[in-house]
Amino acid sequence: MASSVETAIRSVVTKGLTGLAKVNRALKDQSRKHPFLSGIHAPLHDELTITDLTVTGTIPPELDGRYVRNGPNPFNPDPRGYHWFIGDGMVHGVRLKDGKALWYRNRYIRTTMLEAAGGPKAAPGPRRGEREVINTNVIQHAGKTLAIVEANAYPQELSYELEAVSSHDFEGTLKGPFSAHPHLDPLTGELHAICYDAMVQDTVWHTVVSPEGRVLREEPIPVQDGPSIHECTVTKNYVVVFDLPVTFSMKALIAGEQFPYKWNPDHQARIGLLPRHGTAAEIVWCAIEPCYVFHVANSYEREDGVVIIDSSVHETMFAGGPDGPNGKPLGMERWEVDPKAGQVRRITLDSAPQEFHRPDERFFGQQYRYAWSLGLPQSGDPAFLGQAPIYRYDLQTGERQAHDFGPGRVPGEFVFVPRSADAAEGDGWVMGYVIDAANETTDLVILDAADMSKPPVASIHIPHRIPPGFHGNWLADEA
Repeated sequence: MASSVETAIRSVVTKGLTGLAKVNRALKDQSRKHPFLSGIHAPLHDELTITDLTVTGTIPPELDGRYVRNGPNPFNPDPRGYHWFIGDGMVHGVRLKDGKALWYRNRYIRTTMLEAAGGPKAAPGPRRGEREVINTNVIQHAGKTLAIVEANAYPQELSYELEAVSSHDFEGTLKGPFSAHPHLDPLTGELHAICYDAMVQDTVWHTVVSPEGRVLREEPIPVQDGPSIHECTVTKNYVVVFDLPVTFSMKALIAGEQFPYKWNPDHQARIGLLPRHGTAAEIVWCAIEPCYVFHVANSYEREDGVVIIDSSVHETMFAGGPDGPNGKPLGMERWEVDPKAGQVRRITLDSAPQEFHRPDERFFGQQYRYAWSLGLPQSGDPAFLGQAPIYRYDLQTGERQAHDFGPGRVPGEFVFVPRSADAAEGDGWVMGYVIDAANETTDLVILDAADMSKPPVASIHIPHRIPPGFHGNWLADEA
């Protein structure tokens, strides 16, 4: 624990560096066309409620709930030092019931930084840190709809209609940072996350939230260099820690970049297997070749104790410029992590560029068969996303299916929704937003999860472009 003197010194140094960063940021080109502030990424200015949505096809009557996605939508965009990951958060949701699309709503996440930029007044509630940007995911847990982000701010609770309620620290039980990518263990109902703080370079935390919405555990894990850890995953006995070579960069911060994380080839890439109820001293660390992972499809333990991790992998990340994600995508890989030998074996399942893997979440942390992912443009794109298919993988047969949406149509992450609580794995639908770049419109597209060759089951038409975001979920109405 830092002494009061150390805390005071750190505060003065931080303020000095922040001031220098602002000066250097002001010297950048304000007229520059930024790839994540233009084209499909141009921000949407208005908050809208639309109740007369046109539908092509038939919405399955089993779908009773909301599809909601979070993403960056800067209120007062400035290209100087801007990065896709730091824009003000905005959620976009569609309510489905009885085979009908009842409404579309988009709402800003009402943070202190949004208010400071001239936006709507911040929601009430406790705060953590000065940089409150909540733009990455939206989940439903313990009866609450929560917009979430990693590294700084508390979650923000939203109403059913997506209006801001208050910032949320899990009834006062969350003491440290939270994550943009917690995972629900369907066998226990607990949320697991690996969390980091941009101002703390030597510690990350394994945080567990109970089914009732209270923090049960915040286990500190010693690290070096301040790694950016977007993802984690769980198995029967372990929580997996991805300590990979994207770390805090003082040089980037001083240069005025607002997302000060860079590829760091000097940082030892490693995978940690933390016993779910153990301490950091019990982690089994396994070295791996330098690479980066944003998103896991799933993970589980084989009978011989080897941990299997399937994910989309990048050769590097944040090594090619300051604007957003960049680096060579390596496709979908399977990692066999052997805790006894302390080794990782990497196997390429598909070299097609892709991201945003999602499984049937009812089987998360368990042996599974199916996964879906978003293809990335084959030749790369300054805007990261572009015209590309949605893939479906059968990990038992090795079959890959693909659904292409046609010229000029840009999908985002698609999520799986089961037909019923007890349906077989993969029996249901996948859904997500698809931009029509030429017409500046968007569809919420519902596909048959078992056969990607079929035309969409239904498309709900939204008469404007929804900028690409990060994570969405199907938030089913509770019985």
